Amino acid sequence: MKILLFGYGTMGKIIHDAIGPSDSLVGIVGNGYENRFTNVKADIVIDFSHHTKIKDIMEYVLKTKTPIVIGTTGYTGDEIKLIEQMSKEVPVLLSSNYSLGVIMMNKIIKDISPILRKTFDVEVIEKHHNKKEDAPSGTAKMLIKSIQGKDVITCINGRVGHQKRKPLNEIGVHSLRGGTIVGEHEVIYAGADELISIKHEAFSKKIFAKGALIGAKWLESQKPGLYDMEDVVFGGRE
Repeated sequence: MKILLFGYGTMGKIIHDAIGPSDSLVGIVGNGYENRFTNVKADIVIDFSHHTKIKDIMEYVLKTKTPIVIGTTGYTGDEIKLIEQMSKEVPVLLSSNYSLGVIMMNKIIKDISPILRKTFDVEVIEKHHNKKEDAPSGTAKMLIKSIQGKDVITCINGRVGHQKRKPLNEIGVHSLRGGTIVGEHEVIYAGADELISIKHEAFSKKIFAKGALIGAKWLESQKPGLYDMEDVVFGGRE
């Protein structure tokens, strides 16, 4: 598999190091490498750059009809529409998190939330390093969407003042930033006299690189469309 990598910050370098002997990196775009992809023909594009780069990436992907794995977060609504438009012509794998553990956590939350939300208050806590720009994290937003299901439930980002929690009608979301925390996500279901906590903690960004490369292998053989890591892990959509 020939890989063209957009973004050569921390994650880009970790992906570079994680590429196995049967695959190869044929181009890098980012941090001084911008001119190395002009005539590159890749089997797959992996993007861990910045959400503002999507138009440039889209131009290359559509021109070359190359499948793309997107790990960038923080997209605006208009940028998501561009990704959806791109997926009509090429296979696109878009995920807020490429950790297989997080994907399993999200699946569990999808399964139990419709039952627990009837009698349990739900709170989401996410922690990241002090250089992360977006809050809540993309992964937290994914978990919230799974908690909500088909319902629209108000999200309260942090709590301040003197107002009681509205029972069962809101999701509390709390974002912590500090130090070098790789990523920690916890969903708390608080009921009468009992509490359920589902938590995932990342100790290294290597897990995201591993998942992205697994997703890239899977995406190579797919038809145009917008996919997520649940499609990769579970082999289809519910």
